[in-house]
Amino acid sequence: MRVPTIATAVTATAVLAACSGRQAPVPLVGTAGDVQALVGEWAGEYSSNETGRSGSISFTLAAQGDTAHGDVVMIPSGWNRPLQPYRDEARPMDRPLPEVLTISFVRVSGDEVSGELAPYRDPECGCALHTRFVGQLRGDVIEGTYLTRHGELPQDLRGRWSAKRVSRSGR
Repeated sequence: MRVPTIATAVTATAVLAACSGRQAPVPLVGTAGDVQALVGEWAGEYSSNETGRSGSISFTLAAQGDTAHGDVVMIPSGWNRPLQPYRDEARPMDRPLPEVLTISFVRVSGDEVSGELAPYRDPECGCALHTRFVGQLRGDVIEGTYLTRHGELPQDLRGRWSAKRVSRSGR
């Protein structure tokens, strides 16, 4: 199996962002300085011992007042394509072009970042996954954990993620 590299994830972000058009605004909670510390393009990895999944993650955040625009690309190892947003009306194979996932909420306070992703499709069962994340910002690196709720399981699944800022410019 080929594991996607961070460079692949960054390239995928640029390509997918061009395909997806402008995303809906992401509500931001935090001081102007705290929010500004997150602006830019980020690339990294995620993994979960509980699910056995791992892969590349990249996101871009551009702040504009009390909202931002953010896209997330998650590419599971060995899949060679990004995860898809969840929509009841369509299966993943019905979508001709890949789309980025949407960040639905971000809170930043000092060096702590938390938020959640809009529901996205599980690559194995096709059902909706809901993910909340938290991380510590240290300069150009964020490291943290995430909890994913799978509708068919009674408990959240845990994992770790990290990202490094690759550019300070947000779109």
